[in-house]
Amino acid sequence: MKETVITIRRPGRADSAQIAAVHDCAWRDAYRGVIPGCELERMIARRGPRWWDAAIARGSRLLVLDFEDSIGGYASYGRNRVPSLPHGGEMFELYLAPQFQGLGFGRGLFEAVRTDLADHGYRSMLVWALADNERALGFYERLGGKPVRRAPERFGSEMRERVAFGFE
Repeated sequence: MKETVITIRRPGRADSAQIAAVHDCAWRDAYRGVIPGCELERMIARRGPRWWDAAIARGSRLLVLDFEDSIGGYASYGRNRVPSLPHGGEMFELYLAPQFQGLGFGRGLFEAVRTDLADHGYRSMLVWALADNERALGFYERLGGKPVRRAPERFGSEMRERVAFGFE
């Protein structure tokens, strides 16, 4: 019998290329048909391995889902960037490669982020999701998030609405 080890851990710089690959496929899966195509490809191209390497080197708060030495997902988080909302922390991103979705790994990453934020004094947090991303909206609602704000976001010449979920 083979045992598979799945961990959630902080990434090292050697993980940059794999995180970039997860970012690429997860964003295409989540946003194709939601974010205009050219704009989506521009956004993905900006987040290559060098970008992730720099984020890791500067100490950005990141966690990765490590599946037998292969990165299956990541989350980034920190202090809330919207001072008018009372939440202390914010999860900026949580993405899984499509083959890791629907298996409970997203919930595991989410809980690891909440725990780390709480350990650093942030007892509440925000997560933003595009209103057209029904999977993300359902995911955050199932985790207990409550919509606390809506705001527009520009993608090239087009506008989309985003929703902030609050977690107490």
